[in-house]
Amino acid sequence: MTSRTLLSLVGLFVALLIASSSIFVVKETERAIMLRFGEVVQFDIKPGLHFKIPFVNTVRKFDARVLTLDARPQRYLTMEKKGLIVDSFVKWRIKNVADYYTATSGIENTAAKLLASRVDTGLRNQFGERTLTEVVSGERDELMNELREELNMVVIADMGIEVVDVRVKRIDLPQEVSQSVYDRMRTEREREARELRSEGKEKAEGIRADADRQRTVIMANAYREAELIRGDGDAVAAATYAESYNEDPEFYSFYRSLDAYRKTFGNGGDIMLVEPDSEFFKYLGQSQAK
Repeated sequence: MTSRTLLSLVGLFVALLIASSSIFVVKETERAIMLRFGEVVQFDIKPGLHFKIPFVNTVRKFDARVLTLDARPQRYLTMEKKGLIVDSFVKWRIKNVADYYTATSGIENTAAKLLASRVDTGLRNQFGERTLTEVVSGERDELMNELREELNMVVIADMGIEVVDVRVKRIDLPQEVSQSVYDRMRTEREREARELRSEGKEKAEGIRADADRQRTVIMANAYREAELIRGDGDAVAAATYAESYNEDPEFYSFYRSLDAYRKTFGNGGDIMLVEPDSEFFKYLGQSQAK
């Protein structure tokens, strides 16, 4: 191999090295900046194929996907100064590459530590503004949304990152607080049960009173109708008796006497002490005479 050939090969190698050092690719899941001797000269390079000056420019790439910060469980105090052990996590991503690089030097662990500190402060403030019942039961989603908004007001400007979501995985109560919460919840449930039983008893009494009233009205109406029917029957009977009496008074008197005998002696074994010439035996005496 001649010296000329060797020089040609060396030149080709250097050319390939320079060419490869001049080209870089930014993926869709990445964000990048370009530095010249340590000073940023181009921010937020878009995904695709790009060129740089070899040995002069350097490129820093960062993960642009949503990342997770899984914080350590921390103890926070509620408005009543009761302790809670809270386990939470945060979803975040880079929003402004220049601010992110300035605040963290592009080191993800540094960004995670800074964000964890701000999340801890935010959670401490949010829990301190709420009661234990509000935190445990009804306002957790509201608390998380408020915390996310408060964090973004700070970290977007200071760190160039955006908090996508904040979630509480678990809230544990210290033993003394757990017993206190249990006792209070039991008292509330017992009070609600008493109120429900009282309402049920009141409704039952109302239903019973209404049923009694309806029964009284129905019986009164039935009694009135029965009396009307009885009155009509008595009137018809009286009219019939009067008509019979007018047509044949003697027969009517005889018929009524027979009816009286039947009612008086119908059961047998009855004893009556009356005079033989009593008006009651008028027709019996006439029958014997005949």
